Amino acid sequence: MDPGIIRKLDEVVVNRIAAGEIIQRPANALKEMIENSLDAKATSIQVTVKAGGLRSLQIQDNGTGIRREDLAIVCERFTTSKLRSFDDLSSISTYGFRGEALASISHVAHLTIVTKTKAEKCGFKACYEDGKLKGDIKPIAGNQGTQITVDDLFYNVPMRKQALKTPNEEFQRISDVVSKYAVHNPQACFVLKKFGEPASIRTQPKATVAQNIGTIYGAAIGKALIAIETSDDILQLTVNGYVTNVNFSLKKGISLLFINHRAVECSALKKAIDAIYSLYLPKGSAPFVYLSLELNPQNVDVNVHPTKHEVHFLHEEEIVEKVKLLVEKALLGGNAARSYTQALLPGANQPLDTPKANESMVGGDDKPRLDYKLVRTSHSEQKLDKFFNISGSSSGLQAKEDEPQDEKPLEPKLTQPSPSRKKKAIKKETRLYSIHTLRQQIEAEGDENLRKIFRELTYVGTIDRDQVLIQYDTKLYLAKTQPLAAELFYQLLLFNFGNFERLSFSEPLEINRLVHLALADPSSGYTEEDGPVDELASVIVDKLVSKAPILREYYNLNIREDGYLESLPKLLENYIPSVVFLPMYIVRLAAEVEWDDEMEFFRTFSRETAHFFSRLALTKPDAEYRWELEHVIYPAVRNQLIPPKEFSKNGCLLQLASLPELYRVFERC
Repeated sequence: MDPGIIRKLDEVVVNRIAAGEIIQRPANALKEMIENSLDAKATSIQVTVKAGGLRSLQIQDNGTGIRREDLAIVCERFTTSKLRSFDDLSSISTYGFRGEALASISHVAHLTIVTKTKAEKCGFKACYEDGKLKGDIKPIAGNQGTQITVDDLFYNVPMRKQALKTPNEEFQRISDVVSKYAVHNPQACFVLKKFGEPASIRTQPKATVAQNIGTIYGAAIGKALIAIETSDDILQLTVNGYVTNVNFSLKKGISLLFINHRAVECSALKKAIDAIYSLYLPKGSAPFVYLSLELNPQNVDVNVHPTKHEVHFLHEEEIVEKVKLLVEKALLGGNAARSYTQALLPGANQPLDTPKANESMVGGDDKPRLDYKLVRTSHSEQKLDKFFNISGSSSGLQAKEDEPQDEKPLEPKLTQPSPSRKKKAIKKETRLYSIHTLRQQIEAEGDENLRKIFRELTYVGTIDRDQVLIQYDTKLYLAKTQPLAAELFYQLLLFNFGNFERLSFSEPLEINRLVHLALADPSSGYTEEDGPVDELASVIVDKLVSKAPILREYYNLNIREDGYLESLPKLLENYIPSVVFLPMYIVRLAAEVEWDDEMEFFRTFSRETAHFFSRLALTKPDAEYRWELEHVIYPAVRNQLIPPKEFSKNGCLLQLASLPELYRVFERC
């Protein structure tokens, strides 16, 4: 059999194939034209649709218009005012840049343009077919801006027309496009209507993003919005947006994602956000999410898809993780006031006490649960403490023998700010590269499996001053408190950097005296060979006084010029560290912190301070100590800790039992 002859396709066929890649349905054509209007600085955009855009699709704006001399070539392929050389692609900031949109539309529809610029005395009307001007350009009365009318879309591609949905479904897709761009561009007024009918979408000029979300998507969504924003100098990233809180859900989620103001899709980011909401929302429910990411244009490749609905960008994994943590933090912050409502089943005597946050433990549907999946989730049920006789101060909880039990607590006490004097301060975000690097190290070393366990833990009870029992799903774990608390406080010192309130002493403490107390302790390792105590104390005091400004600025740790300690940073609400360990902490600040290197200073200072804060007070009554663990430390672990991978290897968390496995044992007995 002879090989086929290769022929060059007719230009009309080539253009219609190319048009089919870009203009797949009326909504695609409208998206291209809306972007052209926004590039023309329009502040008013009106869209009129007939028969789902198949019979007629018209867009009118008040932008800069098209010059009369450009009308002859405006519908030819690869004609654009926004791109001159290939290098311009690396910094493109406009929507349209290929010069294909109007050309593609003109190859599959009858296209008419009416336009007027500010400099011209009248407007001009031009008709196009197959990318070429049809007839003469005619002068016409008109206002500044451009009106583009697309009639009989796909009149010459009948197979494409037959493959489209009904007019109502196509109109819904058009509505989705207008809704997205109206939300993201609140400076412009958008109107969408069917021919001869009232407007279905109408936004006000100079509105806000939140106002337009409520106007277009409904007041219920508008009331449930949580604003999110962050910036990262290292990733050259700025994020703004709104997500709905955990009290609100939709049967079908709504996701609006813009990267450098371009409406795009990013499956990795969508999956990450859906995974966060799956912990809060009932099965089959989804949130409303609007995100606007701004990246360095040189890090974004917008030229990867004909319809430009996909982009590629550098550092995708890091950026997705950054946004994921931002959404997660917003939901955790908005979860405190969450309301739970649950209908009584027929014949039930009392409401079920099962928060939705624990649905992963008890099942979120109406199917009957097997016995081996039934777990305690209500705080009102009896706890482990009942079986250990630890209800009073004379409980079985004992301090470890190697701890300094005979050391008397210092007289001055730490006091938290009075609620009446508290001011709601705006959190300051640091621009220090070293802090951002240390934060990234924490996130990179985090273990997702451990994170899920801690995020959904249920506190079971206290074993002793070092260990507690926690429950995740149908598994029981033994957790060591001190390393968990040390890592928690270390992360709080980095992620809340520069935003600490102060814990003030009732009386300032003389650092010289604290150093003497520390060196007198045999566990300090001090010997006479190290030099006279007074000289060492003087060196330590001078060192800390010289570093007082940086400690005060970043950590609210105040040291006076005369060598007195006035306050410590407040790391966690309702938590005050033990002053029993304060003398040794002061000595270690001078001896163990690397003061000469910025990043090492922040790391070592945070580690030493975290170690001091994590040593829970031995002098506290047992009831107070257990309350602090259950209601302060472990809720913070659940909500804020990013557990490192080493926790799965160093015995910090050990699985003791699994309910399904226990049932298998009992079945064999």
